[in-house]
Amino acid sequence: MKYDPVKNVFASIIKKLPFLRIIFYKLLDLFFLRSWYVRRELKKIRKLFGHKKISILDAGSGFGQYTYFMAKKLQPCEIKSIDIKKDWIENCKIFFANNKIFNVDFSVEDLLKINYSEKFDLILCVDVMEHIQDDLTVFENFYKALKPDGYLIINTPSIYGGSDVHSDDDESFIGEHARIGYSKEEFESKLHPFGFVTFQSKYTYGFWGDKAWRLGIKYPMIMLSFSKVFFILLPFYYLLTFPFTFLMMYIDFVSNNKIGSGINFIAQKKV
Repeated sequence: MKYDPVKNVFASIIKKLPFLRIIFYKLLDLFFLRSWYVRRELKKIRKLFGHKKISILDAGSGFGQYTYFMAKKLQPCEIKSIDIKKDWIENCKIFFANNKIFNVDFSVEDLLKINYSEKFDLILCVDVMEHIQDDLTVFENFYKALKPDGYLIINTPSIYGGSDVHSDDDESFIGEHARIGYSKEEFESKLHPFGFVTFQSKYTYGFWGDKAWRLGIKYPMIMLSFSKVFFILLPFYYLLTFPFTFLMMYIDFVSNNKIGSGINFIAQKKV
């Protein structure tokens, strides 16, 4: 299934009705288990810097929901928010300016071509690396962009059922993915040679999280890709299913998953 057309529908809605964007962000934070994990780790890392003002790169900012969260919750900070999709970046610029959020700078940039030198204390990269074939170039660019002792948070599908691939015969549920996902070992084998060390690695979307993803995300996405009429039915679908989805996500969130279809990996730059 191609995921981008569905995402573009949501992007067009919040572009036409910008007052819905904050509500949209809140819904993403609530319905996507990965957001639970990412926001928790962001707050943990922020505490390590104390009251120091930090510089953050949101590498592949998408709708801008994590940029919005960081701008509000990781203060004091300044954020560089980049994505390759020009229309999404332009929409974010307008929204953030209208809401008087001035500690964020948006620009259209390709992670394969960024050229920063020891500029950021923290780099966040959520559900991006699975779309990029030449990941080593991106990892090297991240290393160069980080200040010494800076942190890189990557959230992505894992090889253990990520992209809904469970055997060699399965095809990725998301047509835009360049790879199934990553393991802790693959991250370490690719990041450590540049000078990164592993700070923390957690598998997400274990048994219960995977079931929640299917009920709360996969099945609605399939319906929406089939017909936009299902946008009308979505509220009724979630009214019936979300109590069960929420409980399953919570169980996953407080569990120590040995494996899972997602991985949240944090590396630190050492020199």
